[in-house]
Order: sequence, then C-alpha cells, then structure tokens
Amino acid sequence: MLPQRFVVVDLETTGNSPKKGDRIIQASLVIIEREQIIDQYTTFINPETAIPAFIEELTGIHEDLVKQAPLFSEAAQNIRPLLDHSIFVAHNTAFDLTFLQTELEKANFPLFNGQTVDTVELARFLYPTQDSYKLSDLAEELGVLHSRPHQADSDAYVTAEILLLMLKKLKSLPYVTLKKLHQLSSHLKSDISTVIQAVLDEKEQSIESLPEDLEVYRNIALKKKKIQKREDLLYDVMYPSSPNEKAEYMKEFPQFQIREAQFEMMDCVYETLDSSNHAFIEAGTGIGKSLAYLLPAAFYSKQHKVPIVISTYTTVLQEQLMNKDLVLLKAILPFSVQTAVLKGRSHYIDLFQFENSLNDETSNYDEALTKMQILVWLTETTTGDKNELNLSSGGELYWARIKQEDIFLNRSKNPWMEKDFYLHARKQAQQADIIVTNHAILAKDLFSDQNLISDYNQVIIDEAHHFGNVLGDQMGTEIDLRALKWMYQQIGTMEQKQLFFQCEELLKKHGKETSIHFFETDHELHQIAFEMNEWMNAASAFFLHLAKKKSNSWNKVQIRVGEQERKMKYWKELLYSTERLYELMKMIHHSLQERLMLAKKLETDLTLDEAAMIEKLYDLLESWKKWMNDLKNVIIEGSKQPAVIWMEGDVRMPQNHLKIKCRPAGLDRIRMEQFIDGKKSVIFTSATLSVNRSFQHFAEELGIPEKRFRQAIFPSPFHYEKNCKLIIPNDVPEIQDVTSEKYVEVLADYLSAVAQATNGRMLVLFTSYDMLKNTYLLMKESGLLEDFVLIAQGITNGSKVRLTRHFQKFEKAILFGTSSFWEGVDIPGEDLSCLVLVRLPFTPPDDPLFQAKGEALRAEGKNPFYHSSLPQAVIRFKQGFGRLIRTERDRGIIIVFDRRITTARYGKAFIQSIPKVPILHVSLPEVIQVIEDWL
Repeated sequence: MLPQRFVVVDLETTGNSPKKGDRIIQASLVIIEREQIIDQYTTFINPETAIPAFIEELTGIHEDLVKQAPLFSEAAQNIRPLLDHSIFVAHNTAFDLTFLQTELEKANFPLFNGQTVDTVELARFLYPTQDSYKLSDLAEELGVLHSRPHQADSDAYVTAEILLLMLKKLKSLPYVTLKKLHQLSSHLKSDISTVIQAVLDEKEQSIESLPEDLEVYRNIALKKKKIQKREDLLYDVMYPSSPNEKAEYMKEFPQFQIREAQFEMMDCVYETLDSSNHAFIEAGTGIGKSLAYLLPAAFYSKQHKVPIVISTYTTVLQEQLMNKDLVLLKAILPFSVQTAVLKGRSHYIDLFQFENSLNDETSNYDEALTKMQILVWLTETTTGDKNELNLSSGGELYWARIKQEDIFLNRSKNPWMEKDFYLHARKQAQQADIIVTNHAILAKDLFSDQNLISDYNQVIIDEAHHFGNVLGDQMGTEIDLRALKWMYQQIGTMEQKQLFFQCEELLKKHGKETSIHFFETDHELHQIAFEMNEWMNAASAFFLHLAKKKSNSWNKVQIRVGEQERKMKYWKELLYSTERLYELMKMIHHSLQERLMLAKKLETDLTLDEAAMIEKLYDLLESWKKWMNDLKNVIIEGSKQPAVIWMEGDVRMPQNHLKIKCRPAGLDRIRMEQFIDGKKSVIFTSATLSVNRSFQHFAEELGIPEKRFRQAIFPSPFHYEKNCKLIIPNDVPEIQDVTSEKYVEVLADYLSAVAQATNGRMLVLFTSYDMLKNTYLLMKESGLLEDFVLIAQGITNGSKVRLTRHFQKFEKAILFGTSSFWEGVDIPGEDLSCLVLVRLPFTPPDDPLFQAKGEALRAEGKNPFYHSSLPQAVIRFKQGFGRLIRTERDRGIIIVFDRRITTARYGKAFIQSIPKVPILHVSLPEVIQVIEDWL
C-alpha cells in the first residue's frame, strides 16, 4: 500500500536565503491520508522585517496582511505536530524544508527528521516531455486550477492535487518499468524510492494486464507503433480554385476570417507545383503562410501520387508544423493525408545502447534521472525523438551515449532492429504524402551522397532566409575543444578501463592478437593526453593574443584567422602542436581500427553487451577520424584552400568554450544550380525574403539564377496605419558624435521614461551585447524602475522561450534582447505594446564571414555595402519590426533610436521595407505624450 500520510508544504518568504536573514511570511500545509486531501492549515506569519517590493508584487502579500499575524514561534505550535508520522512533500523540498528547519530551530522546536518527496523531481521523470516543471506550468498542463500562484494556500493545495495525479500515474506504469525506476531511484535526492516500492508491492498482489497500445520487449515497456499506409484516392479531387471553395474548407477553423492574400498565395503555390516551375514567395505576418502552402501541397500530392517535402529552419518549427498546422489541415480536407517527420539520425534513441546502459552501474544523479525519464517516455513515444524530452545538461551528456549512429556490425547482432525508431521514421516517410524535414537534413541530402530523403521532386523551403546559412554550415567545419576531451575520456587508457581496455579484454578472451601491441597503444594514449593539453594551451594562447586587439569588451568574441594572423609566432606554435597531435591521433586511430576489424570477425560469438561496446567504439572512432581530418584541413593545410577560418569563444575560459571554424566564403553555385535543375518545383518562402520588393539579394546569396523563379509578394493583412506608430526621437545624439558611455546613459534615461509611460510591456532589441548589458545595469541601478521586472538575454538565466514566457507573466516588465531575439519571438496582445530598435541591425564589420564576403564582392568589382551589408540589415530590420504586431487586434509603438534611418542616404531602404505606418520625429516629452494618448 502507498504511505498512509503525506503533508504537502508551501511557504512564501521575503527572499531565497534563510542564512541571509530571509523569513517566512505565509505557510500552508495540506494533509493527505489514503490518497485523499483531508485538511489544510494556512497562516500569515509576521516576519519582523520589511517585505521587498518585488516579493509584494509577486505574491500580493503586503505589510498590512502580516503585521497582526502570529510570529513563527507562535504558529509553530500548530505547524510542527502536523509534520509527525508524515512524508514531507514540497515543490522543491530543498527550499521549503530548509526555511522550515531554520525557523523551527530558532523557535526551539524539534526539527523534522522524516522522509521527503520532491514533486519537481517526481514530475521530471513522470512527465519527461513537459516543457517546464514550474508549479503553474505543471498545473496548466495537468488541468489543475491554480487561481492564485505565489500564495502559499493556493500553491500547497495545487501541489497536493498534482501529487495525487502523479501517484495515479505511477500506478498506471507497467511493472517492468516500475521495477527499473525503483532500482534507479536510490540515486535521487528525495525518498521517492519508498513510494515506488509501495506501488510495486501493490502491483504484486494481482496479475498485470497491459493496455493494448503497450508491449514489453526484452524487459522494457514500449508503446506500439505502426506504419500508416498511404491511401490512394478512389475519386478525383479538384483543387479549390475559387475563393468561395477555399472559404468552404477554411470556415471549419475557429475565428476564421477570409484573407485574400492567403488565398492568392495558395493559388501561387498550386500553380507553381502544377506547372513544374520554381518560385520565391514572401508572405507578410498574419497571412497564415503555413496553411497557404500546406493546403495546395496536399491537393497536388494526392492528385499526382507524389510526396511533397516541406523543409523548415529548426526541429522546433518542424514539430509546430506537425502538431499544429498539419493537424488543422487534416481536419478540413475531404481525404486523408499521411505525414512524416525526418530528422538527423542523432535525434533518435538507440534502444540497443539504452538497454546496455541500464546494466551499467549508475552513480551520477543526472544520468539516473535521465534513465528514469526515458523509461517512462518509452511507454508514451512513437517517435523516439530526443526533442520530445526535457533533458538537463547532464542528461544531454548521457544522450550522447545512447543516440543513433551508423551501424558497424551485422544487423542480426542488434535485437532492437525491428523496434528501431529511426528506421520507423524512414519507412513512414516512404508512405507519406507530406514529409516535414529541416534545412540541415535537406542540406546534407544536397551536399552528400547519403540519400537521407526518399526520391522527391517537389520541395517547399519555409523560413528560406536561413537556408543559405545552413548550407554554408553544412559545407563548413567546426573543431570543438570539448569534443576531443570527451572522445579521449570515452576511449581511455588501460587503467581507466574504458572502451580501449574493454576491446582489449574482448580480443584476449577470444585469443586474438594485433600487430600493434596494447602497450604501444596505451603509451600513445598516455602521450596524447599531454599533447592534447599542449595543443589546447597553444590554441587558447593564440586566441587570447588576438582577442586583446579587439575593443569589444564582451567576453564572447569571434576572430578571423587570415594570412596576417598565420604569420604570428602564436600561430606557428599552434601549427607545430597540431602536427604532433595529428600524428598521434592517426597512430591511435590505426591501432583501434585494427582491433575493431578483428572484433568484427568475431561477431557471431559476441554477447549483446560486447556487440554494444563494439558499436560504441566504432561510432567514437568515426568521430575521432573526422576530428583528426578537420584538424588537418583547417590548421595544417588551411592556407591552401579559399575558405574563411575563424575562432570563437569566451576569453574567460577559452579551453572550455573555444571553437575553430571554417567555411567557404560563398555557396557552391554549380551544386545549387544542379539542385534546382534536378527538381520539378522548388519554392522558397518566408516573411522576409525581399529588399525593396526585389529578390535579387536572396538569389545572389544562394547562387541561383533569379530569372528562373516566379516571384510573388503577399503583404500583411494587418492595418498597420491604424494600429502602429513609428517614432524616431529627434533629441537623441548620433552614436558617432558621443562616447559609447554617454550614448548608453542617454538611452537608459530615455528608456526609463518610456517604460513608465507604457507601464512596461516593452521589448528592447540591441545589436551589441555590450550595449545591452550596460543599458540594463544603468536602468537597474537608477532606482527609477523598482516596481518593474527587467529581463535581459545573457544576464537573466534561461532560453529565449523561457525569457519570453517570464516577460509575459509580469504586468510591468521590460525584455532586453539581441541577436536571436530579432526574430522568432511571438508576444501577441497587450503583453507587448512598445518595441524599441536601438540601432539599425548591420552586421559588425569584424564578423569573419562578412569580411570574407566583402573581399569577394570587391574582387568582382561590386560595392560590399550595397550588395551585402545593407540588404542583410534591411531583412533583419523587417524581422525586428515584425515582433510588435502579431494579430489584427494588436496595437503598439515602435521607437527607432538610430537616426541614420532618416539622415543617411540609405535610410529610406529601411522605411520602404516595412508596411506604411505614421512616422513621427519628436522629442522625449512629445514621445511620452504620444504614448499616453495612443495606449
């Protein structure tokens, strides 16, 4: 039976650290007995100290609520008895229990010494695909009403309800899964093993009946998967050519409104496919671009019985297409559409390696928790795709051991082949009408002979403005210092007993001898540890020497390695060190390769554990060989090839973060033309492809002939003239006329005044991290915005998605972003009312690729500014501008601080690139008045 009694605790406090004097201001305890909530005790507590403004805004608890409340020493008389004979539960037990124990000790009450269950820890493996484990996010996902987040009574009750749901989920898991979870749970921080054992004991009392969609294979429970067969139409379907016919389909959508531009884009896509032509299509924000190409693609695919490939920029966007847009599409079509997702092999779990890793002794917390996550996930997933999982950084390291790689031994040695997720995805793609992939896979398919995507002749490339960069990355090379360290640790010396030792033991067991004695290889492995260290020191010294010459005070820098840099003594030292390292790597590779080939001859005699070890060594050696060849091509022979070489890293810790990169200055035009010639239809689409209504820049960047492409621009349906105003302040200095310190000072004062007028709800986009950081710090320290939440990329912890969510949760918030925040940030409605573009987004002149491109253009007699720099900045500006108005009901103000938009000859290129909006040239008092009147 499950434990009889849980006490679920939540505390609100004045801060995060009881050691620094933070106190409890509210406590709530919910009692659970026999899996029922039976009671709740809640009290405010007088902390005998001031409540900070931030805590007051977060919790709604103010001085008046606590001044008449009991002291903790008084409340403890009610609180402490409730803890007896209970398992202590909290959403982050370390926080609540530490505060509670500190206060109990101060009040001379006995400390709690029972077992604990952390619901964050429990949720992390029971809900392995959850985006966030914050209490409010979990509650929303699980359908638990959470009316007053950050108040202890509401938080404690919701935590109790979530605990009951989690106990129910534990009980629903297969016995074999629970058994393995229990074995791993001893490595967790709270006493979850007690709860799992109780569920196991209960399960052992009856015969288990598995749900129909589950199976147990090799003692691991899996969700069954099957190939969805393509259905051929038994009747002719006509593409809905008229607006009325399209409207008939689209009216099924909630809140559907006719968008003429969306219908026109559908016709453009269908006609391009039907006439075997190519097209450039720009679709403004709000058109509904995804459905505008998916609907005609589905009709064409069904009519002609051919697959259509859709490629988008990232795997996240792939999932959005599959889980949102294609679900909507399938709901309105009069016929079935089979869809499939194709990602790189490393996105999929290797079940053979996972099973093998479960037999390893696990002592690492992150590894144990990740194994537990995957065991639960395998009862739910039909894709085996890592992107579904929410892994910690330690979990990511573990994934590197169990991800799919090429197969070395005969497939018969892998008992998991028929359950393989990657092969399942490939088979499903062969049956699909629409195959959703990403630019990286499409680029690999284009530039290698791997044939990753089944035969296709029609492709629609969405987010096409990124396609050139992805192609360049595919043609390039990246040498990551950490990767070499990791590979070396996996191979290990004889005394470290890693893969080299294991392989040697295997060969010895079967009486196999190699021409290279293991003593020699072991000596080389000891020697390479020294050479690796020397090489890293030489690379770091060269990087730091060059970094000193850069004025940029940001710790993360990019430095081009050109002809002049290769004449320096630091480079020569790196070159000599590389040559020594390369030779040693070559010898070790030769020795281990020979051992691999001997092991392959033994494959019929290998145990499954031994076969898994050999596969792992093979994968590692493939990576070792690539790393070695990259080292040779980039550093030893780099000067012989017309490519751009640069280093990027953090000047504080170059050995941990340094990378050496190499890329061609331009794309392979011949290969690109072959790609276009080899397909019946290639459609490039994006919200930002054109510059001044021309696709010339985009075509030149890709190296494809513009004249072969049909061209269409469908403007946004939003009423920008009514819903948006563009302000260019006329009392801000030109940045080149003042010091950067003075400019940041003016900017901080201006933004503080604007923030108070807009009541926060402001996104500020920078082109320089330095300026972002300095502006943020000045505004933070000014004291003018004490009741505002300031969130800054690179300063506030979290990904772009997490920072954006954080911004949306607070009424008075300002979000500072650079680089990636110029696109892909979607904040509709009143959460965002003011967008600030600090500078026009020109690429920094010292960017290595930008420099190389400029040199190539000058060699062709072209002006790099007008052929490359300006068009790129205009497209980036359009992306930034598009962050504000995300729906037809949105209203807002855009402020551009860079006066070059009106003073420079090229400024009109930016104005002409965006929809027509009222433009005001006003001073700060007038800006404030405009904002107050407008919002």
